[in-house]
Amino acid sequence: MRVMVFGTFDNLHPGHLHYFWSAWCFGAREAGKIIRGSKVKSNEIVAVIARDQNVLKIKGRLPLQNEKERATVVRQAFKTVGWPSQVVLGSLTDRWAVLKKYRPDFIALGYDQQVDIRQLKKVLASAGLFCVVKRLRSYHPELYKSSYFRRKE
Repeated sequence: MRVMVFGTFDNLHPGHLHYFWSAWCFGAREAGKIIRGSKVKSNEIVAVIARDQNVLKIKGRLPLQNEKERATVVRQAFKTVGWPSQVVLGSLTDRWAVLKKYRPDFIALGYDQQVDIRQLKKVLASAGLFCVVKRLRSYHPELYKSSYFRRKE
């Protein structure tokens, strides 16, 4: 079962790690509902790293770490916990390309991600994807938000 997460993941912090863990648990829980009585061999998490150019367009500034550095840090985090994973860069031209390519079973959105879930579900249906989409809860947003770390530097 494949769970997909999205983000910039600049200065990876406990809030990001909680997002990954929550997404992993969400996928495992939902997979258990779908495949009753049988064990799911493994969840796989696919982390889609926002491209520098797209971050600049959306946030009006570049991240502190470039896209390759951020991908490497996220890859290492997954390796540390031993989760089967893929860490990929988002597309520069087609926002939805990663969905079509990796065909997730579950999509876990962060609490502060600006995504219209209705529009996302329409895109998924038009691509023949019928995955479960869930917006996850925050983890101490008053403490762990990349913009807070940016101000301290």
